[in-house]
Amino acid sequence: MRIISGIQPTGNYHLGNYLGAVQSWVKLQDQHESLFFIADLHAITIPQDPEALKQATFDKVVELLALGINPEKSSIFVQSQVKEHAELAWILSTITPLGDLERMTQYKDKAKKQKGELYAGLLNYPILMAADILLYKAKAVPVVKDQIQHLEFTRNLAQKFNARFGSTFEVPEPLVPESGGKILSLQDPARKMSKSDPEDSRLSLLEDPDSIKKKILGAVTDTGKQITYNPEKKPGISNLITIYSLMGGIPAKDVEKKFKNKGYAIFKKALAELLIEKLGVFRKKYQELKSRDLYIHEIIKQGRMKAQSIAESTMEDVRKKVGFLPL
Repeated sequence: MRIISGIQPTGNYHLGNYLGAVQSWVKLQDQHESLFFIADLHAITIPQDPEALKQATFDKVVELLALGINPEKSSIFVQSQVKEHAELAWILSTITPLGDLERMTQYKDKAKKQKGELYAGLLNYPILMAADILLYKAKAVPVVKDQIQHLEFTRNLAQKFNARFGSTFEVPEPLVPESGGKILSLQDPARKMSKSDPEDSRLSLLEDPDSIKKKILGAVTDTGKQITYNPEKKPGISNLITIYSLMGGIPAKDVEKKFKNKGYAIFKKALAELLIEKLGVFRKKYQELKSRDLYIHEIIKQGRMKAQSIAESTMEDVRKKVGFLPL
């Protein structure tokens, strides 16, 4: 089946991005027709420096490749280079009740944090996200649990359009990873790891070994010394166990056994060493790819051509159903 997912270009990937999303993308590309895009249209819902955005978009493609997205198996493209995203978003906005947008949790959260004026792009963000998915008639979307509301919004829009204009869009199903969907802050395990939070609360995938060690050894844990996985009672150590489990490729229960009666200090040191080893491989590949400008631009071009062909076909059908004159 066809799957699609995207990620914004701003900020380096942190461990939560990788373990919550990209790691599963790497696995899914072996099983399904996969399209992954850099969501630069979404990025401009907050002010961006144009040159910095352009560079960040390029760098994000490099990061995806370094993390294991294979251009021979998957298409990687830039959202703004496929104009049909914006066109479909406008059409979908005409059948979207304003109240549905105002109820979106992410909008309410971001509106509270936003300083100064609120812009329409922040409110309309879910419509563009729906267009991103429906444009490619994807059967499934890899999501983490806190993205389910956006996918439900997309599903509702697809059903509403199909009911009004006739069968047009797939109603996509969520693909939720069994684990790793939510990596928590290293300093506040009640919160999801986020690039907008303080530097010591997250771990960049480009982090140098000394910084990795410092952040892991300084990560918040819980009372007691036992390495026990219990997210409700021991969220701090449980978060670190999850990271070790996913990076080491072993179940959480085996992590518990491996470090039974060894205490937090020994466990943290071992986790730091594991991360230094694994992220070192990524950093090396990233630096190698970053110097290959022509290769990266060719991958972006090929991805755009693949995405464009699907998007154009979808929009030809949509325009006809809505009642626009043919091109």
